[in-house]
Amino acid sequence: MIYMLEDEAGIRNFVLYGLKSSGMEAEGFETPSALRAAMSKQMPELLLLDRMLPEEDGLSVLKKLRSAPETRKLPVIMLTAKDSELDKVEGLDSGADDYIAKPFGMLELISRIKALLRRTVDTVAESGRIELGGLCVYPSKHEVFANGTKVSLTLKEYDMLLFLIKNKGEVFSRDLLLREIWGYDFSGESRTVDVHVRTLRQKLGSCGDLIKTIRGVGYKAGDDFID
Repeated sequence: MIYMLEDEAGIRNFVLYGLKSSGMEAEGFETPSALRAAMSKQMPELLLLDRMLPEEDGLSVLKKLRSAPETRKLPVIMLTAKDSELDKVEGLDSGADDYIAKPFGMLELISRIKALLRRTVDTVAESGRIELGGLCVYPSKHEVFANGTKVSLTLKEYDMLLFLIKNKGEVFSRDLLLREIWGYDFSGESRTVDVHVRTLRQKLGSCGDLIKTIRGVGYKAGDDFID
């Protein structure tokens, strides 16, 4: 079941129709209070969240979801008309797993939903830990420590970090990271990767220097000199 919190009926009905036509179960809500009432009865697999809402801002809704144990890992895609880089960073920092600016294509939205759901389905747990410099990642616990301090990452930030350090020393283009982490490849979306790398570095503090920018190519993880 996919829930959508969107106060504009036209957009809400359009998206719900598209999702249902693709074989997905979906239900829409106009206000945060209506969403919470529904979630108290049934938890969704994923939430599509508008930013400009009645009652309270979508970022406030997202932060409350991330602070509650039962919804901390709920996959959330923000759908919003606010499309500046600062808006995207703010949304991702607040815990969104993906951020799509309006207007958007229905096929792209469905592709992103499917990609996110694939990556949140529980698989065989990885064991042990992976270390690089001051970074320590425990895949089985989904935990990250930077110089001994636990770091809270969004799902995509965690997936990107784990992918890079598991393949430390290898250089990956933005397009390849987009396919590996998001599961789709849309022209012009490589800035999504840049935004996530930027916020990931900020959260890792000094350990963020372990994520290297390779000019004209992409990114890699390593403890050598920054290119």
